[in-house]
Amino acid sequence: MRHDIDLQFFKASLEKRLKEITAEQQRQKKGIAPVELDQARVGRLSRMDAMQQQAMAKAAARLTDLERQRIQSALLRIRADEYGYCVICEEEIAEGRLQFDPSVLLCISCAEEREAG
Repeated sequence: MRHDIDLQFFKASLEKRLKEITAEQQRQKKGIAPVELDQARVGRLSRMDAMQQQAMAKAAARLTDLERQRIQSALLRIRADEYGYCVICEEEIAEGRLQFDPSVLLCISCAEEREAG
């Protein structure tokens, strides 16, 4: 367990963001509803625009869901006394990196290596 970082701060930050994401996902469900195909009510271009907006809403929902999963994983790592350590090399993740993104899994070295490879 890391004693050089304020685990309560990171836990509170993660839990707050998880609540925000849950509320955001509830709002996003409305934008993912099926597009009305009644040609008498909606013109062709309007339907195409609605379908494009729906696709963008689905993509945003996928990104939000991935963030939610990362946050839940970070909260599990806090409970298991594994938070703040890189999941690849098991070295400490810099506190500044954790402050930028408390759900980060990799130290900067492993993240750079993964991007390059």
